[in-house]
Amino acid sequence: MLITADAVVTGTEVMRPGWIEVTGGRVAAVGAGVPDRPVDHALGAVTVVPGFVDMHTHGGGGGAFSDATAEATQEAVAFHRRHGTTRIMASLVSAHPGDLLRQVSVLAEHVQDGRILGVHLEGPWMSPNRLGAHDRSTLRNPEPDELVRVFAAADGAIRMVTLAPELPGSLRAVRQIAEAGAVAAVGHTDATYDETRAAIDAGATVATHLFNAMRPIHHREPGPIVALVEDPGVTIEMITDGTHLHPAIYREYARRVGAERVALVTDAMSAAGMCDGRYLLGSLAVEVVEGTARVAGTETIAGSTATMDQLFRFAVTHGGHTGDAALLHAARQTSVNPARTVGAEDAALTPGGRADLVVLDADLQVDRVMTTGRWLDLP
Repeated sequence: MLITADAVVTGTEVMRPGWIEVTGGRVAAVGAGVPDRPVDHALGAVTVVPGFVDMHTHGGGGGAFSDATAEATQEAVAFHRRHGTTRIMASLVSAHPGDLLRQVSVLAEHVQDGRILGVHLEGPWMSPNRLGAHDRSTLRNPEPDELVRVFAAADGAIRMVTLAPELPGSLRAVRQIAEAGAVAAVGHTDATYDETRAAIDAGATVATHLFNAMRPIHHREPGPIVALVEDPGVTIEMITDGTHLHPAIYREYARRVGAERVALVTDAMSAAGMCDGRYLLGSLAVEVVEGTARVAGTETIAGSTATMDQLFRFAVTHGGHTGDAALLHAARQTSVNPARTVGAEDAALTPGGRADLVVLDADLQVDRVMTTGRWLDLP
């Protein structure tokens, strides 16, 4: 299959015009200009970008991954695919031990069948002082035996674990997570600068939604944010839905850490794509008003209702770049960087890579989506 478009963003360069050859679900070749053979799909005045990779998502389209059912998982995956997310991590909020084991064992089946990329445990090993939208009764310190049981139940499906490094046993847990082949992330934390540095030295490589649910920066105690930002080996998650972060904070910290270290995430919950109203995030009641989700009866933000195409547009508009540079940075932050961070196959549209791509119209709205070389039927 040979595809042409007025602009092709591979993740490493922008070609105007450009073409992509797809064979057997893989990118066989890419090039700039007009191909010298018949074209199967001349897409015209559109922009083709790599399929979005969301490494932090709790659900969408009415489905929640914490429900751990085939129906809920399919609802969430299908909704986000319509918005260009071709690979998605299933994030779980904090849960009691038995519930957690059940959730990861069920979701492992969906990892094996390719429906989801992997499982992300956001808790239960987090600070009660930076709780966010988690059930306080589920929080606990990380224990080696529980980690062994959870990873065994997941059968290789866990790709990332978020924890607070100041908790007793956390540094040992970071090493245990890394030894199990998963990514250790720092989040929902009241850690000091030194405690965060110790976690990074132990193997932590991700900042879970930087700034949110973290001790803020203070000039005499820099806290986790400074430690995470200044280390070149740490990928910085940011929720750029217009609610979690001011555009100036996104722009400044994306500039500060560089193009390779930012991964935009939705942190979406089941209410994404749905009407305002009442929903559940884990066991907590959440109220969505004008698209913003908060723990019912509080001002605490409870995930988001964002989609990855929304974050792509935000990055283009607010990232501090113009023209092709803006497109390239947005593609790296929504696709290439998150895929690399969680140890997935490279998401760039380069020869040998997966043929996952999103076709965006002149307003950068999703027009078509391809996953492993097949066009999806979009409503």
